[in-house]
Amino acid sequence: MAETFPEHSSPVYVIGAGPGGLATAAALHQRGIRTVVLEKSDAVAASWRAHYDRLHLHTTRRMSALPGLAIPRAYGRWVARDDLVRYLEQYVEHHRLEIVTGVEVSRIDRAPDGAGWVLRATGGRTPTSPVVVVATGHNHTPRVPDWPGRDTFTGELLHASRYRNADPYRGRDVLVVGVGNTGAEIAVDLVEGGAARVRLAVRTAPHILRRSTAGWPTQASGILVRRLPAPLVDRAARAMCRLTMPDLSERGLPWPETGLYTRVRQGAIPVQDVGLIDAVRTGKVEVVAAVESFEQDKVALADGSRVGPDTVIAATGYRRGLEDLVGHLDVLDGQGKPLAHGPRTIPSAPGLHFTGYTNPISGMLRELAIDARKIARAVDRTTA
Repeated sequence: MAETFPEHSSPVYVIGAGPGGLATAAALHQRGIRTVVLEKSDAVAASWRAHYDRLHLHTTRRMSALPGLAIPRAYGRWVARDDLVRYLEQYVEHHRLEIVTGVEVSRIDRAPDGAGWVLRATGGRTPTSPVVVVATGHNHTPRVPDWPGRDTFTGELLHASRYRNADPYRGRDVLVVGVGNTGAEIAVDLVEGGAARVRLAVRTAPHILRRSTAGWPTQASGILVRRLPAPLVDRAARAMCRLTMPDLSERGLPWPETGLYTRVRQGAIPVQDVGLIDAVRTGKVEVVAAVESFEQDKVALADGSRVGPDTVIAATGYRRGLEDLVGHLDVLDGQGKPLAHGPRTIPSAPGLHFTGYTNPISGMLRELAIDARKIARAVDRTTA
């Protein structure tokens, strides 16, 4: 990795050295387009390194590889966090990508002549380029709701991004808030790691799917149905879930009222089961109502009850965090999501691409790989 800022008139700049940024850089490099990846941390895959210890991909090894390099078979079907980081390091070396670490881009502005972009980076650097790819990641800024009384809580409150493993919580009473994939897996990890009591606060019951059924991965089904009408997929998914999943209504997880694919299009990805079903069915994870407020050593729930956990882990998601970077360019919608994605750019911002800001049912890494190739083709056409 380069240790000094590269001197060049106008390479393509990619902001972020996660999977999306690295995949795009490799696809551009394969087309002979010089590309420089700027990463604010001191290593690639910084966000993946920070995930909890037991994390494995919910997508298969074969369908998670980035352009130009397969994930080694030795990493298994469901790739572990550390193996994914190792793969991304190998990916940089394999493609001889130009990575500059320790450089944070805080703002992107239009070039004075209107032809391209100026990056406002640490150290007063202002590199320019006609093409910039923003790949800072879907899970960029941890989000903790501003619950009333949150600051008065006498127990421990942390975001799930700070959770590593169950060791600090042995023998403790823990409330996990949020039942996405992260919250579900942390709750199981706590049970298996010796927490005395584990509750899971749920506002809206999720769709829960087996990671694979009879060897067929759920991701493959997601790929097959992603372009079908939502009502059709909803009906098929409902029938499949009732055939393969136990009814957990009496345990606090009823069948969701909204269809699976309808929820996906609203931004809610199904939970891949890695032990939650059994933990809830056996009472090892207690499902409780959503958190409403904090009252010193108590947490008030939506059903009027109060619990007194030692620790609250907020698995409440992330913000994309793009407002400071590009919010002034009118390229974001009201939820802070890019108006154009992948190879497309909006007419008022030509050459400004975004990748990794969707949450597809077909697998994030797979879609990043597809987007990378499309972005590279689009850039090649416009710079030819």
